[in-house]
Amino acid sequence: MVVLFAAIGRRSHAEATALSGLFHTAWPFVVGAAIGWVVTFALYRNKFDAFLIVPTGIVVWVMTVALGMVLRAVTGQGTAGSFIIVATLATAVLLLGWRALAKFVPSAR
Repeated sequence: MVVLFAAIGRRSHAEATALSGLFHTAWPFVVGAAIGWVVTFALYRNKFDAFLIVPTGIVVWVMTVALGMVLRAVTGQGTAGSFIIVATLATAVLLLGWRALAKFVPSAR
């Protein structure tokens, strides 16, 4: 979902769709998401469920955005206020939305 977010963002700004460009855009958020997954699993190992909005979805989403923005800032990529807002909302839809939909589709689990 994070790579999809980066691909949609690049396309909406008419940026090149080459894999190297996609990697450049996505990697800070992918790292944030990966750390979010590790943290969630470590904290909730006994009751871990990837389909849960709380805590899994929320922790992964917050870590994706927070660490993604920190890594973008540290590496000289843009962190304009409008980008932070759009990234926060878009990743919420992508990272939490499928979990919300899965609650209503019994065969999804």
